[in-house]
Amino acid sequence: MKANDLLTIGELADRTGLSVSAIRFYEEKGLVHPSRNPGGQRRFLRADIRRLSFVLVAQEFGFSISEIATQLERLPEGRAPTKADWTRISRDFRSHLDKRIERMTALRDKLDACIGCGCLSMQVCQLYNAGDAASRHGRGPRYLLGNSPDDVEAV
Repeated sequence: MKANDLLTIGELADRTGLSVSAIRFYEEKGLVHPSRNPGGQRRFLRADIRRLSFVLVAQEFGFSISEIATQLERLPEGRAPTKADWTRISRDFRSHLDKRIERMTALRDKLDACIGCGCLSMQVCQLYNAGDAASRHGRGPRYLLGNSPDDVEAV
């Protein structure tokens, strides 16, 4: 590997738009793995520009650092990811995004109906939670976690 294939942390920050402290944070979380020169300074691969760009995009879509780290572990170290590498990751992310879209659509649709009702109370709502029937499924937002109002019998 040639010296000009490596970037300083400042150069990586310029290329990605991230702050130096953010790059150090991502390093601490295991998302990038710089080498050290004889003086102990970090040196990053040019491929780390893509890795960190992926991190930024994935965070925009609501993925956690641990979810992103799990995906990045599937990428090769020491070289730029290929189209096939990204395709494997995108299939998994697509599945996660599809599930999130489905849950968010359900949330939006239920909020519209509830707000349209005017009561804004799940304890007295005769439309979605007559007699507080959802309480038998446990605490919290039961309808958004898998139970629909149709699954709950009126008491």
